[in-house]
Amino acid sequence: MPSPLPTRLTIWQHLGTLWRGLLLAWRHLRAALGPRSHRLSITDAAYFQSGPTTLRYPYERLPVPERGRYRLHNAIDDCIVCDKCAKVCPVDCIEIDSIKSPISIGKTSNGMTKRLYAARFDIDLAKCCFCGLCTTVCPTQCLTMTPEYDYSVFDWAEHKVAFATLTPEEITVYQQALEVRP
Repeated sequence: MPSPLPTRLTIWQHLGTLWRGLLLAWRHLRAALGPRSHRLSITDAAYFQSGPTTLRYPYERLPVPERGRYRLHNAIDDCIVCDKCAKVCPVDCIEIDSIKSPISIGKTSNGMTKRLYAARFDIDLAKCCFCGLCTTVCPTQCLTMTPEYDYSVFDWAEHKVAFATLTPEEITVYQQALEVRP
């Protein structure tokens, strides 16, 4: 039957282990309080061997990869309002309303003809899972992900981003012109 009270030797062993852990934590804390002497890319193999990874966040930021999945952005002037992004979205965070035009309304930067007005093009970033499917199906590559990863807000409603540029008056005019046309 084991002894219910630990022996003196095990208590001293525990205290020694505790002391070594405290010294290690103190060394890391001192290193973290000083500025980083050099900046490594996050893709560099020696990134985590360069010292502590703690930063003073709003004032210092980690470098982010260029091809990461972050905030969505739509260059609405190049958008042909094809609705492919909204159809492929697994969480339905993209809402699109379009108005047909009887004539061509312009061309995108890659030469595609635009025949639809974007009455509404909203992306709810609070719902978005940042999978990137919408960016891969976009035929004009106007829907992209930016390197901006910090967009915290106090109100959920601010996460809904509207990209359409038509005013309510213009929407009414375009809808009435479509109804009048035989």
